[in-house]
Amino acid sequence: MIETFSVRLFEQERKIRVYLPVNYSKATKKYPVLYMHDGQNVFDNREAFDGVSLDLHQYLNQNNVELIVVAIDRNPSNEERTNEFCPWKHGDFSENLLGFKATTGGLGKEYVDFIVNELKPLVDSKYRTESSESYIAGISLGGLISTYAACSYPTVFKRVAAIAPAFYRNQEEIENLVKISDLSKLERFYIDCGTREKEENINVSDLYLKSSQQVYDIIKDKVASTTFETIEDGKHQYKDFKKRVPGFIEFLTS
Repeated sequence: MIETFSVRLFEQERKIRVYLPVNYSKATKKYPVLYMHDGQNVFDNREAFDGVSLDLHQYLNQNNVELIVVAIDRNPSNEERTNEFCPWKHGDFSENLLGFKATTGGLGKEYVDFIVNELKPLVDSKYRTESSESYIAGISLGGLISTYAACSYPTVFKRVAAIAPAFYRNQEEIENLVKISDLSKLERFYIDCGTREKEENINVSDLYLKSSQQVYDIIKDKVASTTFETIEDGKHQYKDFKKRVPGFIEFLTS
């Protein structure tokens, strides 16, 4: 079952989509909560950008996964999405990969603070959540902001998944943040990256993979249970991301 409600975020009404486990209405137990970004692309193909979603609810239903998922709709503007999901302005690694100096980014802290200080208390009050068991996951820039959230609030988000993370946008800053953060409370950290994320450009795809590997190499020494999955021929599109659902959900919930 998926419920929706609206919140105010960056002076916009944003839809929040909440997946409730199959037996939620018949049970009295509390559930861990997974927070995800780009909400339009989590459950529903009809509203998904480019017409393909993760269909996450189908996997969760079929496998009777006892997890509440809270999906936050993205800003419809690509530029504003980048601003919200990047904690910093773009650096040298980003310029090298993109081929130009981007000027977006810098609102990531406010976005994460909203999740922790406004959305999470609201969700905990509306649903039977295990409030001390909060996880966070995202794709591309969603993977970057999820990693930032874990570093900023390591006692809030215990488990993290970064799928094809766009660390390159803030490569220098996210590496430094991971290095200086106390991540000893984190239980699990999943990262994956395809070998053809930017399929039209092999050099950029190689840089994208290198970007993810560099961040993982720091995390694996700080978080007890970590994994890095290299997805052979994996591309940066939801048709491919959907295939990665079993891997990151099983890792987060096992």
